[in-house]
Amino acid sequence: MEITTYQPERARDVADLFHRAVHAIDPRIYTLAQQEAWAPTPPDYAFWEQRLAIRQPWIAMDHGRLVGFVELEPGGHIDCLYVDPDCQRQGVAGLLYERVEAQAQSAGLARLYVEASKIARPFFEHRGFRVLCRNEIRRHGHGLVNFTMEKQLSSGSSS
Repeated sequence: MEITTYQPERARDVADLFHRAVHAIDPRIYTLAQQEAWAPTPPDYAFWEQRLAIRQPWIAMDHGRLVGFVELEPGGHIDCLYVDPDCQRQGVAGLLYERVEAQAQSAGLARLYVEASKIARPFFEHRGFRVLCRNEIRRHGHGLVNFTMEKQLSSGSSS
């Protein structure tokens, strides 16, 4: 597996992966209506092309196939971390996170923070993040719960 920089020809793949990942969530955690509000069908490819051109995520590739991506904003905000449903629990998210933390450390950031979904919360807790608050956001008329979490970084430390 290789973690590499985003290339524009991957925009559609990233949008499709995001959509698949959200719609693969157990509907007992986020209902089908909540999933659709979070990741509408079909994906808005023009939106994703514009977003990704700005965000420039790290992407995980396995034998030429996109299997995950992560976005890190300059202030330390992790906005997206998604893995293909067929590749979850295989270390993809961990490798992407390691790249983000290394980038944050080299940029001298004091902290990382994220709004983690119910299913992402344990992943981030395992990496030293703590919950600051529970949020309920509205998307297309549906409430979605997530958690603002942060991790303090110190120079020379690693997860």
